[in-house]
Amino acid sequence: MRALVIGIAGGTGSGKTTLTRALINKFESKTSVVYHDNYYKEHSSLTYEERTKLNYDSPEAFDTDLMIEQLGELINGRAIDCPVYDYADHNRSSETIRIEPNPVIIVEGILLFCFPELCDMFDIKLFVDTDADVRILRRVKRDVIERGRTIESVESQYLNTVKPMHELYVEPSKRKADLIIPEGGHNLVALEMIIHRIQSYVGV
Repeated sequence: MRALVIGIAGGTGSGKTTLTRALINKFESKTSVVYHDNYYKEHSSLTYEERTKLNYDSPEAFDTDLMIEQLGELINGRAIDCPVYDYADHNRSSETIRIEPNPVIIVEGILLFCFPELCDMFDIKLFVDTDADVRILRRVKRDVIERGRTIESVESQYLNTVKPMHELYVEPSKRKADLIIPEGGHNLVALEMIIHRIQSYVGV
């Protein structure tokens, strides 16, 4: 049986990862997860300062062709060695992570629905929709505490690239979604619907 492929998109800090974790917790070993963030392009030829000034919120920031190739391998039952992105260094790590195929494949990322070929691979397209004020507060907390960024750098990145790219690419892409979910994994009604759909597919 072909794997059920679920795309979860939405703006920064919208709750995509909360939804992803809720599905992982429910289906455990039946789930593989691929994060679009891990496919940021490699920029070792640039200095750290130069890398901090790149636009990481546009479709061109990602090696989506590699992601499409590796996702195809997973769908066809073959394990992949997924790249790993180092947020502190603003660059792709030298490490990879082994991802084994499973009946359910979850793909998470801000700009997933901006790529038609990638959209065609999803059986279910979910867009997590959350108020902008909530999203920026979550992003500040995450980037400062988890990724070692300064408040000033987070503010600059948000105003210069995150906000304009959200309005240009992310927000319009929700029209491609099969289901728009306010508050992501905190929306228990939507979560129950998604769980029921997965259960009916994988037979658990």
